[in-house]
Amino acid sequence: MKHFNEANMNHHRLILYIYTPFCGTCSVARSMLENVERLHQEDIFTEMNASVHPAFMQDHQIESVPCLAFMEDGEIVEKVYTFHSTANIYQYLMKYKAELFQAINN
Repeated sequence: MKHFNEANMNHHRLILYIYTPFCGTCSVARSMLENVERLHQEDIFTEMNASVHPAFMQDHQIESVPCLAFMEDGEIVEKVYTFHSTANIYQYLMKYKAELFQAINN
């Protein structure tokens, strides 16, 4: 996973994984995301430690962690707080990062 910095927010699309270091649920969510990245052999998600970015948390009304925030042009368009399964994560990836699946369909 890439690490968050302010320059990342200027990307057209960004999938931001927001966590805190001692959150057990965050560790489970991270494992799911790392499995997705391992399968695709690329960095898909950008991680952000919520404890280090309290202003971002407040400005974007992040309610809890873990959170998967889908950003377009610096704005959050959708937030996911429940990581049911890897299959559930893939449903969001098909919506927000469809290019991951183009090679599969061709």
